Amino acid sequence: MASSSAAGNGTGGILPTHTAAPAWPSTSKPPPTKDPRRRRCLCVCLLVTLAVLLALAITLLVLFLTVLKVRDPTTRLVSTRLAGVAPRLTFPAVSLQLNVTLLLTVAVHNPNPASFAYDAGGHTDLTYRGSHVGDAAIDPGRIPSKGDGEVKLALTVQADRLAADLAQLVADVESGSVAMEASTRIPGRVTILGIFKRHAVAYSDCSFVFGVAEMAVRSQQCHDRTKL
Repeated sequence: MASSSAAGNGTGGILPTHTAAPAWPSTSKPPPTKDPRRRRCLCVCLLVTLAVLLALAITLLVLFLTVLKVRDPTTRLVSTRLAGVAPRLTFPAVSLQLNVTLLLTVAVHNPNPASFAYDAGGHTDLTYRGSHVGDAAIDPGRIPSKGDGEVKLALTVQADRLAADLAQLVADVESGSVAMEASTRIPGRVTILGIFKRHAVAYSDCSFVFGVAEMAVRSQQCHDRTKL
């Protein structure tokens, strides 16, 4: 009877059950793990790059200390020849000027592994006891690397200026020698290994003694230098 009444009430003795929702696969991906091979490859590339840069820096340093270090050239006057004498009369102030032209040949030795080209030529000033008495224009040219070359110039001596201190000039001529100084400046360009090009200026300061009897340079002493 009890069971029938329970069935009649519709409630029954069975407890209600809840079914769990189906588990769907997660759409979020797990964090990627670092590849040790990739990290090792990056380290190797970094080390190789640093080694190459270090080797390049050492090479440039050695190149600068050896090849790119410019050494001073040496010059030597090898010949002097009288080219002519040109008197000139100036007006309105009447003045007789006498210009003497000397053809000079200068031997130049270049100890550097770089050629020196002076496309614009150069200039030489001649002084006698501190007074400017002449000058010369140097034609364009080129001195080879680790080689020798010749520089030829026509030096014009203004005899009237040379005789400004006539008493001293006569004394020097009577002694058989005349001491003079020449200062030369030649701007140009050095080419190293056919690649590197730098502007340079060659300077030469010479003191020489001109022999009156032999009409030639008896002795000379030059100080040459190059400035980049």
